[in-house]
Amino acid sequence: MAKYGLLGRNIAYSFSKTFFSLKFERDSLPHTYQNFDIPCIENFEKLISENQDIQGMNVTIPYKEEIIPYLFNLDGDSKKIGAVNTIKFRKDGKLIGYNTDHYGFATALSHFLPIKEKTALILGTGGASKAVKYVLDALGFQYQSVSRNPTETTITYNDLSRAILKNHYLIVNCTPLGTSPNTHQAPNIPYEYVGEDHLLFDLIYNPRETEFMKRGASQGARVSNGFEMLKHQALKSWSIWNS
Repeated sequence: MAKYGLLGRNIAYSFSKTFFSLKFERDSLPHTYQNFDIPCIENFEKLISENQDIQGMNVTIPYKEEIIPYLFNLDGDSKKIGAVNTIKFRKDGKLIGYNTDHYGFATALSHFLPIKEKTALILGTGGASKAVKYVLDALGFQYQSVSRNPTETTITYNDLSRAILKNHYLIVNCTPLGTSPNTHQAPNIPYEYVGEDHLLFDLIYNPRETEFMKRGASQGARVSNGFEMLKHQALKSWSIWNS
């Protein structure tokens, strides 16, 4: 029996445990998958010392970047992205970081292509947004990042105008706004400027239809949640753990 799990904070909402538990049952595998919910990344070393039978771990908010100093090495994609969502526990005790978010996002997004123009707004600047940028770079998109506080490379939500919305046809929510149980929340963008040429892609998958998606759909936009991304990145993680 091997143990796998999800590292994060306040992750009771996550479907990862259900996804893998069902997979193990369906495939008659005697493994377990559990949530490793820790209040700060400094607890990570104690966690793994108390769970020495772990063979693989997924990583979610807010530790996709903070976990990196605790790892022996990163694969090429995660080095370029600067964020990790998958850890392989090698037999020699070394922990190797990978990123399968980019694979999950690219696979899920492919079902909605082409978009009117290869232009995007990326809402949020955390670890997930880095994987999204990696994919959009590979696909030749021009994109603008949006955050609460302006930087040299981002604009704020207050900067979002009709012209900006009308010239960015893919809008990706990489923030946790709208995640269960806070399902009434949504990124503060001017939804009235969204139209049928837009795709609003939410990385959130719980609930299945977020407030962000509802507001986009009401304007005629195509919408997607993050479940397909979750599924594909999880299966990619599984292949890494077993390689």
